[in-house]
Amino acid sequence: MKRELFTVVVGCGRVGSILANRLSKKGHPVVVIDRYDSTFKDLSAEFSGFRLEGDATQLAVLRQARLDRASVFIATTHKDNVNLMVAQIAKKIFSVPTVMARVFDPKRESLYRSLGIETICPTCLAAEMFLNALGESDSLDGEEMP
Repeated sequence: MKRELFTVVVGCGRVGSILANRLSKKGHPVVVIDRYDSTFKDLSAEFSGFRLEGDATQLAVLRQARLDRASVFIATTHKDNVNLMVAQIAKKIFSVPTVMARVFDPKRESLYRSLGIETICPTCLAAEMFLNALGESDSLDGEEMP
């Protein structure tokens, strides 16, 4: 029996919409929150989740998204501070079991992780891929970027 992942995604840009579309396609319930209605255009016609226009830093919006029932929370906005804030709220106030956030500044990854938030750092991932392509790959974990 497959595990149902009720997921709340904050940010419906390229990354958020891909996540929402794929999770929805696999049959998982998904709520996508974004401040701008126009971003929902990136959701596929088959997306069966819910779209919620609003500011995810507002508790009322997170309650409307039923974050208290979510098993997964993913923050994908372009702002590290917003991602950290809403991820902390999901973890501490709503007790979401799996909380993940995109973080652009590699120096912030350790802070996120110390708060129990799993991170994806596109900056580090891109650097690692370039180094792989050059045959010079070393793991960047824990290494500070300038």
